[in-house]
Amino acid sequence: MPSLDGRLPILDIWVDPVTTDQALAYVRHVVETGDRPHSIFAVNPEKNFSVPKNPILWQTFRVADLLIPDGIGIVLAARILYGARMKRVPGVEFMLEICRLAAARGYRVFIYGAKEETSKKAVDELIRRYPGLKVVGRANGYVRDEEMPQLIDRINTSGAEILFLALGSPKQEQWFTTHKDSLKRARVCQGIGGTLDAITGNVKRAPEVWCKYNVEWLYRLISEPKRIKRQKVLPVFALLVMVAKLKMIFHSERKR
Repeated sequence: MPSLDGRLPILDIWVDPVTTDQALAYVRHVVETGDRPHSIFAVNPEKNFSVPKNPILWQTFRVADLLIPDGIGIVLAARILYGARMKRVPGVEFMLEICRLAAARGYRVFIYGAKEETSKKAVDELIRRYPGLKVVGRANGYVRDEEMPQLIDRINTSGAEILFLALGSPKQEQWFTTHKDSLKRARVCQGIGGTLDAITGNVKRAPEVWCKYNVEWLYRLISEPKRIKRQKVLPVFALLVMVAKLKMIFHSERKR
């Protein structure tokens, strides 16, 4: 198993202080030697407030196999609280890196989620970008509950080792918790949210310079002002992190 540093608690959520290379090495190891589905979920400041509200979802994140630092707020919080020298591992980019790895290693991929048109267009684009990528199946995100056994059978029959769940959070994490024991061949299950929309261009990502300076969140807010409802928790998150740091300093001083 590739060496991963210890999981860090960040207020009411957690993150694994991994680089993209370490996370990819983990994926490769799990696909080639694993004996069960392993979950990969993205962590950002918003989830610090949404995840604890649902006990089942909170437990799903607590026992997740890999929690990647998707948001710059989580990265900065880890630096402030623990001195961890981390960088972002954006979920969109990590999904693409997994596809690159899958094309090189011959791994089979199944994609579940998004609208039918988006799903088909995204698969075509991924195959174009990564020649040799084996997308052995896909399904849009509008599968009814009574159809779920047939979908799971399709996933199992396809032989896919990698399953991308493009259902949005928390639906994709809840789906994994509910159905993971029925997955026979999948070894990596990544929740990718709206990544397929980004791949198809339905949602434009920030220009590279915005990403370089970790202000992609600001670009998205300017582009989609309605996101203010979600991002209004960011100042609260920052304040809570500073309070947590002061408490750590206080307890450290008392022990001296």
